[in-house]
Amino acid sequence: MSDYKKVIMLGATGAVGNHTALTLSKISTVKQLTLLGRRPAENVIGDAVAQHQVDVFSPQSYAKLISGHNTAICTLGVSQPSRITKAEFVKIDKDVVLDFALACKKSGVSHFQLLSSVGVSAKSSSFYLRTKGELEEALKALGFERLSLFHPSMIITPTNRYGLSQALTLAIMPLIDPLLIGAINKFRSISAAKLGTAIAMNIFQQGHAAAIQTLEWHDFIELSQAELLNK
Repeated sequence: MSDYKKVIMLGATGAVGNHTALTLSKISTVKQLTLLGRRPAENVIGDAVAQHQVDVFSPQSYAKLISGHNTAICTLGVSQPSRITKAEFVKIDKDVVLDFALACKKSGVSHFQLLSSVGVSAKSSSFYLRTKGELEEALKALGFERLSLFHPSMIITPTNRYGLSQALTLAIMPLIDPLLIGAINKFRSISAAKLGTAIAMNIFQQGHAAAIQTLEWHDFIELSQAELLNK
């Protein structure tokens, strides 16, 4: 991890994004960590950390803050899509993210990382997966030097945050995960902590990454175990 990183991030208050930001805040080669959001991530502190409360629906509110960064991370997303309208889902999970990516591209960011989902496809019959697939296609068309797309299945949090459906997930996935082997291990669950750490550590893997990379469960495990050098 010899190259200094200057990272700008959208979504640091979410379960995964918060772990990403916390990990980056502890790495000395991250010389600047700028967090954008509707509210601050109060537990993320450090000399390199700068937080700005912005209107995520208005790129004009944060565009000037992007200049000088070489890496962008977006972990923003709707945690429970079934509780909002389709239009609201598109606005948050697609439009806001694409606006952020466009602003990053215009400001010279070379590496963009997105927290997406397993199974996404612009041709999917699922509205949720199709919307995310359309977003990924739009990001690819922007031509970042490096684009990293994270495709987790079930994301596990330490406590039940969303009621009965998550309670069932927390109870069932540990029993199902061992059965998901070989090509279907991408459907295994992953903890928010491990996934967040993997997203952070991936920015230092430039010598081993393709221009467009899709990362799945086995990649998350490997990255989450990477040593934090040069603390």
